[in-house]
This record gives sequence, C-alpha cells and structure tokens, in this order.
Amino acid sequence: MKEVHIVIGALAIGLSSIAAVYGAWLWWRARSSAWFWRALRAAQVVIVVQVALGGVLELTGHKVPGLHIVYGLLPLAVSFLAEQLRVSCAQMVLDARGHESAAAVGELPHDEQQSVVLAILQRELGVMTLAAIVIVVLLARAAGTA
Repeated sequence: MKEVHIVIGALAIGLSSIAAVYGAWLWWRARSSAWFWRALRAAQVVIVVQVALGGVLELTGHKVPGLHIVYGLLPLAVSFLAEQLRVSCAQMVLDARGHESAAAVGELPHDEQQSVVLAILQRELGVMTLAAIVIVVLLARAAGTA
C-alpha cells in the first residue's frame, strides 16, 4: 500500500507540474486549451486519491511526520480555494469593466463581448495555474518529508 501511495504521489506531482507549466505557457500566450483543464482536473482527482490513500495508511498504523500530513493535505485546501476564486473571476472582470451582469455583456457589440470573455478566461487560467504551481511545491515538500 505504501508503494502505491508513492506511485500515486509521483503521478500527482507529474500531472500538477504539467498543468502548471502548460498553464503558464498558455497564460503568457493569452490562449486557452481544453488540454490544460483536463490535466488540471486529472491532477485534482489524483490528489484526492493520494490523500485518501494517505489517510488509509495513517489509520492502519503507518506513522509519518506531522509535516508530511500538513503538506499532503494543503494541496486539497489550495485547490478548493482556487476553485472558489475561479468561480468569482467572471464577476470581478464584469465589475472592473462596469457591467452589472452577463446579460449586460450580451448587449455589447460582438468584439467587445469577445474581449470580456477572453479576459474572464485569462483570469481563470491565471488563478488555476498559480494554484497548480503552489500545489507542485506542496506535493514536493510532502514527498521530501515522508
């Protein structure tokens, strides 16, 4: 079981690293890609599995340093907080541009609508990319404290 935890941990670091690097590249180039979101969601799923395995190991008597547990759980918290911030990105962009709602954006000319949508996507990508970077660091620290 411990070996599975190690392999899943390496997979979590790998997928999170892919999401972080690819997301940073996309953000820099002001582009979007479904592959970024797939890599990010896969990393999140693997992290949940990793934490569950870690919990099972802890409950079955495999004791690890407290820092390992902290660094292992923090990626879940970072992911949750990043998702909350991502959800609010659209409203932040609308507020910054003086629009009351998405319906108000629908009344804009097509080019301006596209500009608002791209700004929202760019902000969401930035938030989740930064979260992926933080998660990679936390997972690497968790691996280093095992």
